[in-house]
Order: sequence, then structure tokens, then C-alpha cells
Amino acid sequence: MKTSVITGDIIKSRDAENSEWISCLKDALKTLSTDDSYWEIYRGDSFQVEIKDIYKSFEAALYIKANIKMIKGLDVRMAIGIGDKSFKGKKVTESNGEAFRFSGETIESLKKEKLNLKIKTKNETINNELNLYFKLALLSIDNWTTNSAEIVKLSLEHPNKFQKDLAKLIGTNQDAISKRIKRASLDEILELNEMYKQKIETLLP
Repeated sequence: MKTSVITGDIIKSRDAENSEWISCLKDALKTLSTDDSYWEIYRGDSFQVEIKDIYKSFEAALYIKANIKMIKGLDVRMAIGIGDKSFKGKKVTESNGEAFRFSGETIESLKKEKLNLKIKTKNETINNELNLYFKLALLSIDNWTTNSAEIVKLSLEHPNKFQKDLAKLIGTNQDAISKRIKRASLDEILELNEMYKQKIETLLP
């Protein structure tokens, strides 16, 4: 049974004036999994979450990113691992298998590579292709403003709402929402998400 695991750490968490990011991260992880045995925050500013639906792993990473980028000055680096799960522990950090190993190995290399998102599966062709797309997408994602991050978060939470509905949620107008969506490159990133799903499908037996 294939699963996906996101391992990450908060960038510049020690520079933050308060621990607001902890509640933001917790809220994001709770939204992704109501069962807290599937996520954990550890070592102060590191976290891990298992996304059982592998097709939603990139979207989950985007959602976490948007939540953290809503706090000015903070960012997050994440490694997605997709593979088998051989053991389920009481906590996600005690579980084991390919997906956990791939994710853990990759997060260690991200700081050296100065990258904030990478994926590892047992298929090197898929890894190389998706990681190139991620590098290009990060040119926009890493530069989200707090407003851009907020609209990405809302759009992922309410995928069927129109721009005018999103505008009502945050007390602005549709024109402002449209501009924020454009600045966040959200349409292109959602296209990448659809392509990601197609690539991931080839990993299944």
C-alpha cells in the first residue's frame, strides 16, 4: 500500500517574535488529518505528516506553505516521500517504510541544496521531472506575500467557491482577489498539481 509523507522544518522560526507559527502549523496539520497520530511537531520547529492519499501530497505541501507564509518573514522547507509503509507506530515519527525513509533522507539534503521543496520516490525519472517543475514553481511560491499566501490557503480550503465568494470571506472585492490569485501564480500551480497527479499515478501497480 503506497502512502506519502511530508517532512519539513520552519525557516527562521527563531527570528519570529512569538510562536504564532506553531498554532498556524497545528491548524494546517489538523486540517490535513483530523487523526493526530498521522502528524507530529517535534524538535521545536520540525514536523512530519502522513498523507494517505498520495494524489493529495503536493496540494498538502502547498497548503502548509500557504499557512506558514501568512506570517511575515517565515517560510518552510519540505520533502515529500512516496512509497510503501511497512509499520504503523503510535506516532507518525515511529512509523516506517519507504515513504518515511525517502522523506527523511530528502529533508536532510534540502538545506545544502538551498531548496524548499523536493520529492523522492523509487522512480528516478519521475523524481527528476517533478523536482525540475518544483524548482520552477518555487520561483513564485517562495515569494508569496502574506496576501498571496492567504488567497492560496482560502482557495485550497474552498475549491468550489467563486472569486466573489472568497472576497466576502476576507472582506475585500473580487478585483483584489483576482489580482492576488494572479500574483500568486495560483492557476499555473493548480495546473502543476493536476500534472503531478498524473505522474504519481504511474507509481501505482
